[in-house]
Order: sequence, then C-alpha cells, then structure tokens
Amino acid sequence: MGRVIFIGAGPGAADLITVRGAQRLAQADVVLFDALTDPALRVYAPKARWIDVGKRGFADARRVGAPAYDSTKQDAINALIVEQALDADVVVRLKGGDPSIFGRLEEELDAVRAAGIACEVVPGVTAALAAAADMQRPLTRRGSGRSVAFATAMSREGAIVPTHSADTEVFYMGGKQLAALGRRLRAAGWPAETPVGVVSRAGWPDQLHSDHTIGTLAQATVLHAGRPTVITVGAGAATLDAPPAGTSSDVAAATAVQPAASPASKP
Repeated sequence: MGRVIFIGAGPGAADLITVRGAQRLAQADVVLFDALTDPALRVYAPKARWIDVGKRGFADARRVGAPAYDSTKQDAINALIVEQALDADVVVRLKGGDPSIFGRLEEELDAVRAAGIACEVVPGVTAALAAAADMQRPLTRRGSGRSVAFATAMSREGAIVPTHSADTEVFYMGGKQLAALGRRLRAAGWPAETPVGVVSRAGWPDQLHSDHTIGTLAQATVLHAGRPTVITVGAGAATLDAPPAGTSSDVAAATAVQPAASPASKP
C-alpha cells in the first residue's frame, strides 16, 4: 500500500505551483489531475502515469470542442484514488488552485482515510489570489477592507446565495450567472454602485479582467463567456487612487497580462 499526496497546482500557469508541490509531484508514480491544471506540469513527473479525472461544465480554452458532459463523477474519483494507492507507492491527486478551497478535498480525504492509506496535503495558490494579482488590486485594504469571504456562485441546489458579511466577497464558478449574481447581491444589501472586478482564466497568460459595478455586472457576460471566472465584489475590487502608468481603470476595459515562463518553455 502506498500513500496519497493532495497537491494544489495553483490557479493557472505551471510556474504558479509551490516549490513543495513541485517536489512532491516529482515523486509520483501516478497522477490524478484536474481539468484546469496546466499540461506543462507533466515536466515535473515525466515517468508517472497521468490519469485525467477532471470535472468540466464547459469546454475550456485548452479543450476546444470537448463536450460539456465530459466529466468524472466524484464517487469515481474517490474510488480511483484508493485503487491506485493500493498498487502504487506514491499517488498524487493534483488539484487546480488550493485543494481546500472548493476542491472536494473532504470527500477524497474521507475515502483515503477509510481505506487506511497515509496521506499529505500540500497547499496551493487559490484563484481568488491570482485574480487579485492579475487586477493589481489588494484583497484587503487598510481602513476599508478588513475581511474577505470566499463563496461559490453555484450551490448544490443551483441557486446563488450571496451575503453582505465581509468587506470583500469573492465568488468562484460564476461566469454563467453574472446577471443573476448582480441581482442577488442587490437583494443582499450591496449598493448598485459597489465595484466589481471580473477575471477569467486567472493566473494564465491569456487572463482577461474587466471592471464593473454591481448594477452593470451583467455586461461582463459576453467578454468572459466560456471561461473559468472569478468575481471580486467590494473593497478588494476598487480601483487604486493612482493606477500604474500604462494601465487602464476604465469600466469594462479588458486587459491581459504578458505570458509567464512555464517549465515547458524554459531552455
């Protein structure tokens, strides 16, 4: 019987994985990877057997034409982790972002522990932090942003239930529900003029971000269609008083960062 290592791959390009994550990945005999992990990460474990267990609600930019139903059920993932750990010395469960943030980590840990298999969790950079970096907007602000809440825009029942419990709220998996999110934020007590930053494919070289208010949030739908999207609401989305030279803070202006070097592109 082997052991299982849950690794956060980071929110986008391969070089956003942590040093510890890369070191543990290099030990893998088998890697069970998510849909949104960068294929360039294979350079860290070229001899491992890589098994795709991703969940996909849409065809992302790396899988153009993939059917929306091309998705692995959670029960099947749990069983596969245990099955592989019974045969291999080191099984890596490679998750996009951080395993503990909307990563179904609890269910997979339960399955591994129930089978008596040793495990380890290696944290990663979550998409909310990558979105803040892409926008160059601190999630916390001295005097105005003391608290941050992470939420998913999709619940088990399919409804968005935002609150007004923090100075900044960050919503994951909300790209298809921007108009509905705007309406429900208003119903939760957020003023219509509250700033909102929308980032799709956060942490990737082709990231896009646009600035809105709660009242105009629906306008972001077309720009970010079909892309994994993070929505930052409140203090953490406010533009800075003095934007750096060469950047734009115009409402709804989309920007893209320059490509970062990935392990696959290094000499």
